Amino acid sequence: MTGRFTVTYHVRCPATEIEARARGIAVEQSVEMPLAAIADETVLSDIVGAVEGIGDVGDGVFAVRIGLAIATAGQDAGQLLNMVFGNTSLHNDVALHDIAVPDSLVRLFGGPRHGLAALRSRLNASGRAMTGSALKPQGLPPEKLAHLAGQLALGGLDFIKDDHGLADQAYSPFAGRVAACAEAVACGARSTGHPTRYVPSLTGDLDALRAQARLARSLGLDCAMLAPMICGFPAMQALVRDFPDMAFFAHPSMGGAARIAPDLLIGTLFRLMGADAVIFPSFGGRFGYARETCGRLADRARGTGDGMRAALPVPAGGMTLERTGEILDFYGDDTMLLIGGNLLMAGDQIAAETERFTRTVSDRGSHRPAS
Repeated sequence: MTGRFTVTYHVRCPATEIEARARGIAVEQSVEMPLAAIADETVLSDIVGAVEGIGDVGDGVFAVRIGLAIATAGQDAGQLLNMVFGNTSLHNDVALHDIAVPDSLVRLFGGPRHGLAALRSRLNASGRAMTGSALKPQGLPPEKLAHLAGQLALGGLDFIKDDHGLADQAYSPFAGRVAACAEAVACGARSTGHPTRYVPSLTGDLDALRAQARLARSLGLDCAMLAPMICGFPAMQALVRDFPDMAFFAHPSMGGAARIAPDLLIGTLFRLMGADAVIFPSFGGRFGYARETCGRLADRARGTGDGMRAALPVPAGGMTLERTGEILDFYGDDTMLLIGGNLLMAGDQIAAETERFTRTVSDRGSHRPAS
């Protein structure tokens, strides 16, 4: 792959030093050595990063645009992340703000294999937002989680996912938990007539991830969840490639551990790696992003102008039933509302409370994001 793509960094730096700082980032993110020591003219002309522009964004921060060689990313998702923010992530005055993803990388990684439209089709969910909840707390045995899953399914949810803290712990082994929850959700779906999907969380090294995905598929499941910043972009790339029939939800755990703009990381990069749905903490919740960031993130996830399928944005993180109308007004129909703890507070009435939630979303009909 030839040519360059532009990466934008936000750099906190005195104005008198920003040009030198920009040149330093360009070198660090390409050849990471003194240019005077490079004798190969091709490396100097084609591989060394180039400063394409510097803009003052205020408060001592500058937007630095660096052109990096597409060839340096190779064919590997991890190497792409390494080239755009590897060594420079160690500098606490720099944040990765944006990437102009070139067509060649879109073709290489492919984006969502199913995306928002296919998820709608699986659920027969046209003309409304989608709904979901999470199985929690961790520490419960498989039979109790399965009972909870069955009650949520009776309420008519579209998706019931594992909490991201559920893995392969002794108190809830993956194989037993997933089999029990899959059966409970299937039983609830048969009762309601609504094709509720159970979304197990895949964890572990690549061998474990593949084994868990195979087990989920053998149980008739067609969705699974990953935490890309935990399992790694290369592992996600492999799973999306090896299980083309599975729709993958991307969880944002550890997404705040690096200085990468959340709308870029979750809205663009997770989607580029094949996420069909992207979960993110919404404004007004336990730890949400700013309202404007959430709007940009959702727009990036749903975008199709780059040649990829739209992904489903899933605002979460302390959402409540009382905020359903507000959230729908902001995000619109092409969204999944994920309410976990607030539904679980209903106790023995959880099926009825879940049904109230799903009915509220359905009755709202078609909504559009607020301007």
